[in-house]
Amino acid sequence: MEQTLVLNATYEPLRIVSWQKAITMLFQGKVEVIAVYDREIRGVTVRVKLPSVLRLLRHVRMKRPFADVPFSRANVYARDDHRCQYCGRKLAPSQLTFDHVIPVARGGHKGWDNIVTCCIPCNRKKGDHTPEEIGLQLLRKPRRPESLPSLTLSLGLHRAPESWRDYLFWDIHLDRG
Repeated sequence: MEQTLVLNATYEPLRIVSWQKAITMLFQGKVEVIAVYDREIRGVTVRVKLPSVLRLLRHVRMKRPFADVPFSRANVYARDDHRCQYCGRKLAPSQLTFDHVIPVARGGHKGWDNIVTCCIPCNRKKGDHTPEEIGLQLLRKPRRPESLPSLTLSLGLHRAPESWRDYLFWDIHLDRG
């Protein structure tokens, strides 16, 4: 069965819910219907077009959703734009690793301000030295990102309902095929 896109009162996408949850929100008077599917939900005394897009009637104030970006290899690579922070080459994730700027053996820690994206050759060259000892220079000082970097996702965009596209896709072109 189809799912429903729920928008904030300001038309920002909030989440995707099941059709059952969408119908519940509709009958609770919490939302207005923006778009519907061709299908109907039928009860004993009621028929309702299955909602495709709903908008909350009251604005929901969101917590800053990315205030604490999770520390992970993928997020370090994304923060550094998949670019070795020593030689500057942009590489595929399979050709990258991460490096402790100050080696753990010398008191370095695992955290946003001591880990950088690194290509394998530069990582081998650096070893357990500091960048200065080996003559390497960082492109950028590592730091905690303020928000998640934008990532390319392939989530079956071709299968997203047409009625959702005005609310989800502002700057990409979708091919039919």
